[in-house]
Amino acid sequence: MNDLLVANSVSKNFGKFKALNQVSIAVPKGSIFGLLGPNGAGKTTLIRIINQITMPDEGSVHLDGQPLKAEHIRDIGYLPEERGLYKSMKVGEQCLYLAQLKGLTKTEARNRLKYWFDKLEIGDWWNKKIQELSKGQAQKIQFIVTVLHKPKLLIFDEPFSGFDPINANLIKDEILQLREEGATVIFSTHRMESVEELCDHIALIHKSNKVLDGKLNDIKRQYKTNTFEVGLESLNKDKVFAEIKDRFEVLPATFKNLNDDIKLNIKLSDQTSPNDLLSFLTSKAEVHHFVEVIPSASDIFIQTIKNN
Repeated sequence: MNDLLVANSVSKNFGKFKALNQVSIAVPKGSIFGLLGPNGAGKTTLIRIINQITMPDEGSVHLDGQPLKAEHIRDIGYLPEERGLYKSMKVGEQCLYLAQLKGLTKTEARNRLKYWFDKLEIGDWWNKKIQELSKGQAQKIQFIVTVLHKPKLLIFDEPFSGFDPINANLIKDEILQLREEGATVIFSTHRMESVEELCDHIALIHKSNKVLDGKLNDIKRQYKTNTFEVGLESLNKDKVFAEIKDRFEVLPATFKNLNDDIKLNIKLSDQTSPNDLLSFLTSKAEVHHFVEVIPSASDIFIQTIKNN
């Protein structure tokens, strides 16, 4: 069994509104799976179904080969976008309480909490109340209680909300480390740069339907256009530009280049290889910049939403 979580043809209605329409996803074991989509697309509804907060009207969800059951809640760690900590409760007391709800003994919880508090250098927060912490500090506590019981499946909904860049990078590294240790992660975010850094697979939900699904690298290959960013230096730049334009399809260039003597995007036909282009360019000018344009997760997100 290579998939930890499988949702088959899941549908959910709220009155006359269809929040999910026959959505299927398969989350491979040991992967970070990006669950993407604009606001109101249906992502949170699917996450709530996986967490058994609500039930599907149609379809099924399996965890590790078994139909989802109440006892599976201990196999899942969920960091919701809307945080759920008790503001007037002390940090240590709250962490112990939530850890025991997930099946840890008090001793196990204390030992694991010491590890995480030392690792994140927050040992002096133990007797503070949540309301005394900043949003980012409270987010660290929420992250700890999500991962503390070492669940098979971790679900992070906008995990970097409230973090400055340093702490966002810290948590990103911890998520990658958890995957290396065997955890499977569903990662929902609007930050496409985080998708680039973290996700192996993605699914894009739009207007309650899944419109894209697969390995991120495979999807990028499908969306690339055989276009290259080119930066050149030449004493005869008008002549060189004319020769390039006569032979290749030239597009407007917006990339950053230290040398702006000649800056352009060149789209190749299926019959022309990158080596052919590079050989031609080096015969005409000094090449400073030659990079294939690979569509970003953000580019793919925007293009797919526009087309659907």
